[in-house]
Amino acid sequence: LIGEEIMKQLWITCLFFWLLLIPPAAAKELRIAIVKEAKQLQIGSSTDAVVKDGTGRVLGKITAMDAMDAQVMGNTVKTREGQAPQLTIDPSGDGYVWIGSRWYRGRVSLILQGKGVTAINLVDMEAYLYSVVGAEAIASWPLEALKAQAVAARTYAMYKSSTVSNLPFDLDTTTSTQVYKGLETEYVSTQEAVKTTQGQILTYNNKPILAAFHASSGGHTENVEDVWSSALPYLRGVVDYDQSSPVFQWTKSFTQEQLEELIKGVGKIKSFEPQRVTPNGRIIKIRVVGDKGAKLLTDDQLRKILDLRSTVFTISMDNSIFEFTGRGFGHGIGLSQWGTCYLAQQGITYDRILEHYYKNVQLTTLK
Repeated sequence: LIGEEIMKQLWITCLFFWLLLIPPAAAKELRIAIVKEAKQLQIGSSTDAVVKDGTGRVLGKITAMDAMDAQVMGNTVKTREGQAPQLTIDPSGDGYVWIGSRWYRGRVSLILQGKGVTAINLVDMEAYLYSVVGAEAIASWPLEALKAQAVAARTYAMYKSSTVSNLPFDLDTTTSTQVYKGLETEYVSTQEAVKTTQGQILTYNNKPILAAFHASSGGHTENVEDVWSSALPYLRGVVDYDQSSPVFQWTKSFTQEQLEELIKGVGKIKSFEPQRVTPNGRIIKIRVVGDKGAKLLTDDQLRKILDLRSTVFTISMDNSIFEFTGRGFGHGIGLSQWGTCYLAQQGITYDRILEHYYKNVQLTTLK
């Protein structure tokens, strides 16, 4: 018995040391374009940082909390530490990088793009999500809602990084991809949401899905092909639970003169004629008729020109005032953030919330 116990302890000890030899799973590093084609921008680090060129050669060091300017010089990016077609600033320890006007985790790469300098934040996926969840959702929402947002945002980032081509970055910081503001939008709650769902993404046929999301659909989300182009089996329209959203209903008014200034080339606007509308009332194409001609606008063009929250609206006119009465905020595809918040408040878990907004998908943990 004594011999068996000794063998058992030896076996446990060997197993322990063998596990120590296994390298940790490689973290997914994302490339986020923070500033694009700037004539000049400021870069810094909260700790001492090393400045390297594209080959990894050390050009110099930045002292902690000492910013420096980066600008184009010929075919190179120039700083006081040196110049090269590409520069990387790598903070020591747990340092953060300063890019333009905010602090970020990770490193920063400076490259020539167009006629300016583009600053790319090289950051671990999970650290990136701490900020994205706080920027896209509201930190005081129930944890299950934040967890659903974390999985959707992680999936979207994986999808974009696996499909991007001919670009030096995977995503930017705007609503065209995902809003990202660095440390400014990190909270204890968003970190917890990311950590408790670490590595989890949504897949279809073992691939990350296009995990689109928006603020509020106005009562019903859309089939993706009714708004964008191709049909996808997981982006199907479902009943939304966003009635308590502050953007569930909205109105916006314009005078005749304001519309003339915003929508040029048609003269005095007489009417708006929807040309293509989804089954849920979302206008995809609309004809603007004036006394000097007509113009066909897409939903994206109309939202941008008139700064509308969505294209689920009706229009009324009274005394030369056009009033747009609408519902929701965003494109209406995939996960509804305010609907997610409501469901979480009712005790629905994040996995069931995701199953509601994304159909036929699997919740998968990355290895």
